[in-house]
Amino acid sequence: MGSMPDTSAPDLHGKIALVAGATRGAGRGIAVQLGAAGATVYVTGRTTRERRSEYDRPETIEETAELVTAAGGTGIAVPTDHLVPEQVSALAEGIDAEQGRLDVLVNDVWGGEQLFAFDKPVWEHDLDNGLRLLRLGVETHAITSHFVLPLLVRQPGGLVIEMTDGTSAYNGMHYRNSYFYDLVKNCVLRMAFVLAYEMKPHGGTAVALTPGWLRSEMMLDTFGVTENNWRDALATVPHFCISESPSYVGRAVAALAGDADVVRWNGQSLSSGQLAQEYGFTDLDGSRPDCWRYLVEVDNAGKPADATGYR
Repeated sequence: MGSMPDTSAPDLHGKIALVAGATRGAGRGIAVQLGAAGATVYVTGRTTRERRSEYDRPETIEETAELVTAAGGTGIAVPTDHLVPEQVSALAEGIDAEQGRLDVLVNDVWGGEQLFAFDKPVWEHDLDNGLRLLRLGVETHAITSHFVLPLLVRQPGGLVIEMTDGTSAYNGMHYRNSYFYDLVKNCVLRMAFVLAYEMKPHGGTAVALTPGWLRSEMMLDTFGVTENNWRDALATVPHFCISESPSYVGRAVAALAGDADVVRWNGQSLSSGQLAQEYGFTDLDGSRPDCWRYLVEVDNAGKPADATGYR
C-alpha cells in the first residue's frame, strides 16, 4: 500500500518534544510524524536493543529514534521506566541540560495489553494484574508530569497531550472492556482536564487525545496481517475496516504542536478523526477514518460493517 505525503504538515523545526512511551504503537507513530515535521524528539520506553520489557517484543526505542531521524527530525532515545521517579527525574534533567526547554510532552505510557481481561467483572479479574495496570497507566503519567512539566511551564506555549483510548463523550456512555481498563483510560481523560487548569496561568495547553482502532504492531500480529495487507483481516473482523495506522494520530499531534492557537483546545478530549477534519491531514492511504462516530452509528448500532462515509 502506498504512503501519501502529509501536505498539511506543519513546520516544527526548532521544536523540542518528548514522547513518553514511544517504543511501538501510537507512541512510535507520533514520534515519527513529529520528526517528519522537523522536530527534535526524545523517545522513551523500556525495551532497548540490550533489554526487553515483559512484552518481549522486538520493537526498541533506538529503532523509533532512527525512524524519527530518517523522517527528517532528530530522534534521541532515552531508556526510561516511567514508574521509577529517579529515572524520570534524570530524563527531565537531561533534556534541560541539552536543550534548555521542552515544547511538547506526549504522555503515551501504557504497557497494559497483557494485563486486562475483556468483559470480566472486577471480582473475577486477576487483582495483581489489575493493580499493575493502574500503576502502568496512571501512576506513570503522574510521575512524568511531576518531573517534566516544569520544563514546559518555563515559557508560554507548552503543550501536553495525554494519550488515552476513547473520547470523554464515548467513554462516559460505554463500558470499556473491564473495570481496570475503564478506570485507567478515564483517569487519563481527567488528567488532561486537570493539567489544563494548572497550566493555563503559565500560557500552556493540555488536551486528551485518542486514536481510533489502531493498527499497532501488536494488533496486526493478532490478526495475522501487516500494514500492507491489513484488509485481509476484514474477512474475520469486518469492523476493522475503520482502523487507522499509528501515523494518523501522529499527524494529529504534529498538527496540534504546530497550531499557534492550540490553546483553543485547552482541557478538551480530542480524537484523530476529529482533528483530521479540522487540520486537513490524512492517514497514510489518503483517507480520514472517523472511528468514534463509526462505533456509535454503525458498530454499536448493530449495522453491517461498512466504512463508507466514515473514512
